[in-house]
Amino acid sequence: MNIFKQLASTRCGFNGGMKSCRATCVSLLHSSSGTSVEVHSQDQEVVIALGSNVGNRVDNFNEALQLMKKSGMHITRHGCLYETEPVYVTDQPLFLNSAVRGITKLGPHELLRVLKKIEKDMGRTDGIRYGPRPIDLDILFYGKFRVNSEILTIPHERIWERPFVIAPLMDVMGSSMESDTVASWHSFSKLSGGLFESWEKLGGESLIGKNGLKRVLPTGNVLWDWSLKTSMMGILNLTPDSFSDGGKFQSVEAAVSQVRLMILEGADIIDIGAQSTRPMASRLSAQEELDRLIPVLDAVLKMPEVEGKLLSVDTFHSEVASEAIGKGAHIVNDVSAGQLDPNMLDVVAGLKVPYVAMHMRGNPSTMQNSENLQYDNVCEQVASELYLRVRDAELSGIPAWRIIIDPGIGFSKNTEHNLDILMGLPNIRTELAGKSLALSHAPMLIGPSRKRFLGDICARPAAAERDPATIAAVTAGVLGGANIVRAHNVKDNLDAVKLCDAMVKRERSQA
Repeated sequence: MNIFKQLASTRCGFNGGMKSCRATCVSLLHSSSGTSVEVHSQDQEVVIALGSNVGNRVDNFNEALQLMKKSGMHITRHGCLYETEPVYVTDQPLFLNSAVRGITKLGPHELLRVLKKIEKDMGRTDGIRYGPRPIDLDILFYGKFRVNSEILTIPHERIWERPFVIAPLMDVMGSSMESDTVASWHSFSKLSGGLFESWEKLGGESLIGKNGLKRVLPTGNVLWDWSLKTSMMGILNLTPDSFSDGGKFQSVEAAVSQVRLMILEGADIIDIGAQSTRPMASRLSAQEELDRLIPVLDAVLKMPEVEGKLLSVDTFHSEVASEAIGKGAHIVNDVSAGQLDPNMLDVVAGLKVPYVAMHMRGNPSTMQNSENLQYDNVCEQVASELYLRVRDAELSGIPAWRIIIDPGIGFSKNTEHNLDILMGLPNIRTELAGKSLALSHAPMLIGPSRKRFLGDICARPAAAERDPATIAAVTAGVLGGANIVRAHNVKDNLDAVKLCDAMVKRERSQA
């Protein structure tokens, strides 16, 4: 006999100052041999875990996501990407793991059949249990329901013992309770602190970077562990009107020479921009921008020195982004986070490259208008507005594991706002965590280099005289949790970054 039972409302109280929440209409589905109970009446929110350790693991994830979307699942959130050591059967390659959250009309067993077909179509065969596989797709949660049948158990029975499952599962939620469905997921852990307590019992954030669990960002054929050190991004402006070095690197020869110098001085990333985004800058068409950019990019890509380095294109035009990535650039750095070109997010999703989403209000011509400088709490509002931009990016198909966040120092900010951001980077992460733990873990880029607010504070009207102040700003940012520093003067800022990294490493070793 089939049983479809509505359980009474469950109250769950969470530790750490979180308010108690109500998980309503949690349901239990049982089925006897040969029968099943399906739910078709409405959309259900689900969480699916992904794993791969055969072939190109990132490509496997990309293909699986596309097939899930074609099956009718609308993916709304992505976890971070984790490279993990195998468990149970340890003599096999490292895994990639993540999780996605989405909406489906499929019943739980119908969803299982779809996922199993995707696994089979992608080359998974019956083999050693817990052994190598091109793709592994598991249903972690299905709406507010518990499911128990001969072929399916939800919540997945081994969630609670697997850090490589719990970590990305936490990522697709926020630290605040957003819905009854999420509250029910927490109640499944049977701990007063919900999934948060389950994660902490396994070790929580202390596991990341060790014990075979690394957060990584795919760049080309490399998985970048940005936690190992703060990365230095050198600036190459090809514009005649940039505020600091406009006109200096317009020729291909001058640009190549500057790239060679920045790499010699220790740059990890070269950020090439062919359109000025200084306040009141005139806006170029995409074709004008390409005419400046492509000859230099072609020459830089031929330099032997760029081997092992990352090339970023600083643009808000989707056409420029597409052309530059097609030529061989690795990262799209968009000061507008998709606001100045309606095609940008869809294009970047198709390019499958890292995407720097920066906070800015308006555009370079309007960003310093009085209405764009109104904040009650700049860190909270920057985080909230940046979350909305990144949410749009995720819904367009850019996974959270490809996103780099930038609070936009100097863009629609006055001097006090910029100082608050430099001192408040942890607050920005905390605010993001309330809505998305994945985004709160994303690499953070800061770019205070030679900005006007430094000149105003230090009475240095010439941008080239602001390097000492830049070093101080960079130091504050790195100690506050920045992972990437964008600067004109690579050599001196890199020394500051190395010292900050050493201090942070020393502090952690004593914790």
